[in-house]
Amino acid sequence: MTQVQKQPSSQETVHVPEGMPPLDLGGRAYSFFEFWPTWLMYIPVAALCLLLGLRYRSISLPLIANPAVPLSGMVGVPKSAILKLAGETANRSILPWIVYEAGSESPAAQRERAESAMAAAGLSFPVVGKPDIGCRGAGVKLLRDGAALEACLERFPVGGSLMLQRLSDWEAEAGVFYVRDPESERGRITSLTLKYTPYVVGDGMRTLAELVAADPRAGGVPHLYQERNADRWHEVIPAGSPYRLVFSASHCRGAVFRDGGHLVTAELTRALDRIFDDIHGFYYGRLDVKFRDVENLRAGQNLQIVEINGASSESIHIWDRKTGLADAVKTLLQQYRTLFKLGYAQRKRGCKPPGIWPLYKAWRHELQLVKRYPAND
Repeated sequence: MTQVQKQPSSQETVHVPEGMPPLDLGGRAYSFFEFWPTWLMYIPVAALCLLLGLRYRSISLPLIANPAVPLSGMVGVPKSAILKLAGETANRSILPWIVYEAGSESPAAQRERAESAMAAAGLSFPVVGKPDIGCRGAGVKLLRDGAALEACLERFPVGGSLMLQRLSDWEAEAGVFYVRDPESERGRITSLTLKYTPYVVGDGMRTLAELVAADPRAGGVPHLYQERNADRWHEVIPAGSPYRLVFSASHCRGAVFRDGGHLVTAELTRALDRIFDDIHGFYYGRLDVKFRDVENLRAGQNLQIVEINGASSESIHIWDRKTGLADAVKTLLQQYRTLFKLGYAQRKRGCKPPGIWPLYKAWRHELQLVKRYPAND
């Protein structure tokens, strides 16, 4: 279910998933740094890491901040490595999933094998397919039926692992950043961001390309949407029909992020405390969470966890158009200060930081895989 709202500033209709607050597209569409190359935003972080490495006598301390996860979940780590840590209590809030390893058989044979694994796990279509190793929405697809699964497997790299996960009951989504001191029984939510998948609404006259061009935000970054919607780019969208431009609510894929820090409550924090009580050895990261509505989110109820991201995850409110560059950089720097502090605490508990070489190998492995994944939806 979804809702259509009117934007008073542009008089354009805006399609908003049910349960999400209204989306204001008035004013500036995005911040001037929002689509800078990632490496440019992380230059200050790299400098800070060198200084903290000298201070703590180890530049790789962040790699043991989450000691139960390889490399703390920094890079090249399967999504399933974190989800496997969840016990019975935590798993009640995590959408069911399996991991399928792509082989060299025919796509039809692979489909049969994957569907058998799904059936054994109680999964049925539609499911979300996403690479087990990957980041920033790479290769994420909505698989509505067996034919879509077969087409995905046909283009998936041999030896790569594909996570198949139950589609959430709700479209409303948030990124919630959670941090806990290893010696504490309570954590804290340091960031909460509402994630809007962008839509345009047809008028029966304009093509998809024209609707995107007229959109206050999408019109400024049409390249994010054109390739994945190429088959319908010049098609007239029926009047009143909402058209979702992307499936994955990833910023670099064109999703719209809004700072939702005002929605953080003691009830939501306690709900996450209970979940992470049952995920031992994990103290720092971002949850991608589906929720029924804002009231349930604030109450910490009816949450469905899609993914738990480790040490390299961001407090994604920095990509809200109203966040200034100084505040965004400050947030990133504070994240890495926290990582070093957590790593230092784990070293005192007996954990040994790995060298930089394993991190480099994991990064290269992920980079090579990402280049071979099928295009995301």
